[in-house]
Amino acid sequence: MTDSQIRIEQLNAMAPNFIKLLGGSIIELDMDSQRAIFTFTVPLDYCHSGDVVQGGFVTAMLDAAMSHALFGTDDTISGVASLDIATQFIGTCRGQYPLKVAGWVKKATFKTAFLEADIRDEAGTLVATAQSVAKLSRQPAEA
Repeated sequence: MTDSQIRIEQLNAMAPNFIKLLGGSIIELDMDSQRAIFTFTVPLDYCHSGDVVQGGFVTAMLDAAMSHALFGTDDTISGVASLDIATQFIGTCRGQYPLKVAGWVKKATFKTAFLEADIRDEAGTLVATAQSVAKLSRQPAEA
């Protein structure tokens, strides 16, 4: 098992309940490009108008992918606090079908990160994007 696969298993085991409620799990983690890919299969219980995933849940999925792209690939980071998130709803996210949610680090400094993410439906069609600015907390350096 690779380091990335071990890390994926650890992150999925520690996933917050909202990720589990939305049917999410990390399927890929690229340490070099700082990219995390989730699949989410949102239950119809969390949809409106039949099978349309509510916009706040769409933003939560995008935010999860962006934050995991950062702390999932950098062991020095102990916290990621969103300062700003902008979500663009390009299409319709439908529940009950797998959504592929990718998040990546555009740029990170010691205390700030610029993150991006997108969601594609099961046909690969882009349905939502997001950009975020986040404040980073880092573990103290060992003496």
